[in-house]
Order: sequence, then C-alpha cells, then structure tokens
Amino acid sequence: MTRVPAALPAQNVRWHPFPDDGALLDDALARVLAAAQAAMAQHGAFDIVLAGGNTPRKLYRALRNVDADWSRWHVWFGDERCAPPDDPERNSRMARDEWLDHVAIPAANVHAIPAESGAREAAALYARELRGVDAFDLVLLGLGEDGHTASLFPGHDWGVHADSPDALAVFKAPKPPPERVSLSAQRLSRARHVLFLIEGAGKRAAVAAWKRGDAIPAASIAPESGVDMLVDAAAASTAGT
Repeated sequence: MTRVPAALPAQNVRWHPFPDDGALLDDALARVLAAAQAAMAQHGAFDIVLAGGNTPRKLYRALRNVDADWSRWHVWFGDERCAPPDDPERNSRMARDEWLDHVAIPAANVHAIPAESGAREAAALYARELRGVDAFDLVLLGLGEDGHTASLFPGHDWGVHADSPDALAVFKAPKPPPERVSLSAQRLSRARHVLFLIEGAGKRAAVAAWKRGDAIPAASIAPESGVDMLVDAAAASTAGT
C-alpha cells in the first residue's frame, strides 16, 4: 500500500547556482573529492551512492581521470532498473562504462543492486547488504521533471517513515521500465552529505515547485546536515535562483 506522508520532514536546502554545466560539474567533482578525503580521514573508507542520468554521467567520466585511493572507495546505487546486469539502461552499467571499469577499484567494493532478480527480491537483498553501512558519506541525486529523485515518484511510496525499509520495490513507475528498486527517502537521508545535480531547462518547473515548498519526492530527502543543490542557469532561470 502506498503511504504518503501527511507532512514531509523539515529539509535544510542550500542552493548553489552556476552559469553553465561545466562550472557545475567542476564544483561537483571538487565536492566529491573533498567528501572522500574527509571520510577516509575519519573512518578509513568512503561510501558513495551514485545516481543515474546525464549529469552524473559527465561527473563519472571526470572521475576516471582522478588519482585516488580507489581501494577505499565503496560504491552504492540510489536506484536501479529491473533489467539484466549488462543492459545499457542500468545505472550500474553506465557507471562502469564511464568510470568504474577505468580505475583500480576492487570489484567487491562496487555494490550493484541485483535488480535482475525482480524488484521485491532485489530490494530485500540490497536492504540486507546495506545493514553493514551506518551512514553514507555522500549521496548523489538528480531531479526529474516531475520532482522525482532516484526512483521515488509522485503517487508512490517514498519510504519516509521510521519503519520504512532501506530499499523499496517499485512497480508501475511512470518512466520505463515500470519495475525498479530504489533506496527509500529515510535511507538516502542517512548521509553525511547529500548533493543534487540539476541542469537543463526541463528542470525549471521542478526547481520552482521545490522552492515553493511543494511536496515533491526530492523534498523528502532530509539529512541532518542538509542538502546542497547544484543548479545551472538553465534550470534556475525562472526559479529565482
């Protein structure tokens, strides 16, 4: 049963406007590397959650040229499409193609969602694997034109409740494929840093809705440390940023 919250948790949002996608990506890369350095200094490893989409794709391509201690990076995924592991629509496949297959990160450190098992089984398996991670060091997210993030869509369960599972089975998604797995809002909110990457004129309405305080899925991500919104001029131009 879909559980829509009566009110979303309070969200502390910091908006960071950029003149273009190049400046946005330069800042995003610097933030990722700073979070990695801080995490490894604090507890010896870096747990990062990846997003799908074109803007993250550019970031991952830039990361392949970074000199980093990849053995201490652990890669997780915010959501996944239920498709075979090598399907080009898989977020894990995109991350491998653009970044992970080009650096010396141990295969055991890449924690793909086993979405090929079907949404329900994959969500249960991934939730079990996530028990070994207290809080993520950095969560990367995007923003859909309808306000969705990860695979948390309007009219679906976003997993904002205290007893919500860490991973949700998603059916009848409004974007293909209809069957997916997504980390819940409460699990994505258990993070030291949350970074939204938003570019393009198609995102203007969603950004404006967020600033108005509309109850969109992206507004359900509410870590104690707040969220940082990296927005290019095209996405922000009618939103008052």
